[in-house]
Amino acid sequence: MSTVFSHSVTLDKAKCKGCINCMKRCPTEAIRVRNGKAHIIEDRCIDCGECIRICHNHAKKAVYDSFNTIYNYKYKVALPAPSLYGQFNNLTDIDYVLTGLKMIGFDDVWEVSRSAEIISDLTRKILSKENIKKPCISSACPAVEKLIAVRFPNLCENLLPVLAPVEIAAKKAREEAVEITGFDPKEIGIFFISPCPAKVTSAKYPIGHNEMLIDGVLSASDVYMRLVPAMGDIAVPQQLSSSGLVGISWASSGGESSALLRDKYLAADGIENVIKVLEELEDDKLNGLEFIELNACAGGCVGGVLNVENPFVARAKIHTLRKYLPVSLNRFDQRDNSIDDFMWTTKLEYTPVFRLDVDRSVALRKLKEVRSIHENLPGLDCGLCGAPTCRAFAEDVVNEEMSIDQCVRMQLQGGK
Repeated sequence: MSTVFSHSVTLDKAKCKGCINCMKRCPTEAIRVRNGKAHIIEDRCIDCGECIRICHNHAKKAVYDSFNTIYNYKYKVALPAPSLYGQFNNLTDIDYVLTGLKMIGFDDVWEVSRSAEIISDLTRKILSKENIKKPCISSACPAVEKLIAVRFPNLCENLLPVLAPVEIAAKKAREEAVEITGFDPKEIGIFFISPCPAKVTSAKYPIGHNEMLIDGVLSASDVYMRLVPAMGDIAVPQQLSSSGLVGISWASSGGESSALLRDKYLAADGIENVIKVLEELEDDKLNGLEFIELNACAGGCVGGVLNVENPFVARAKIHTLRKYLPVSLNRFDQRDNSIDDFMWTTKLEYTPVFRLDVDRSVALRKLKEVRSIHENLPGLDCGLCGAPTCRAFAEDVVNEEMSIDQCVRMQLQGGK
């Protein structure tokens, strides 16, 4: 059975040294340092992986399924993210990777890049409709979706309500496996090879629907270590690849947008840049755009913390690999699929994790107290108190999670 968890980013307290690097980098102020150890506020965590990336002590880690989980099923299908192809040196044929996946234990593979091409085609059709709110924000990055849910409630309706490519891949893979084997769908294991913790969590706790489509999520780095020796034994790979440069390009920032064949788009990557774009969109500064592609990781999915290669090197490898590929091999066909089959069934709703109290009158009173305390703080945002900013510290004081005398700067000034 798969591990049950609400977040894929976890803390190993034994390794935590109590530095404030992760706290200062967290985009949702989900980390505090208490009693010399980091503490993750689960309601605020969006599983972006920034704390994993920045922690020199390796105290933050991502939880994912053990590779041995695949053996719980009669028939096992791998869903490789296109970013996986950017991890290998001198790769000119994707079939080596796909054949290698079958050699290490999978019975079949279904490329996520195939469904990415289908989504690209479907998105072009959706953007042509007049009733869609623009600019549409891509729903491919679950960390961005969660960020919008907790920090940008007015932008929830801008998210394109389309299933992520991996979810489409999971649906298609199971349907094909049932047809091939005749097995019960529950006897078929669908496993996503993920580049990041946010996608691990979204597979366990889907956004936009309540259907469990993926049976397990494996780390790209774990699978990579198994693939390298297996691929070395391949003389002639099986012809398994069924996607082109459009689908593979989704691995890096700008790939999804360029596939739309439109000029009025914006692509940004890295969580800080994503926040800046969302702030401008919230301020109505980007109304001339039709589509916005946002990736929490630098470089796009190639920058996920579960990968092994430097994101910029991986991006270059993907770019080189593209020249060996056809443009696209997959389209959305309404003769075989309904648009509704690929759409969300539930809306993304605002998650008010930053409110001071559920009672409005109490919240207003607390807000007044926060402002009063904040005005008297040094305003240095040094983080020595264990909160990321002076404003966050003031909120913690009002919520009785900290005391005002824990501000180190105020104590020093008082000592003078």
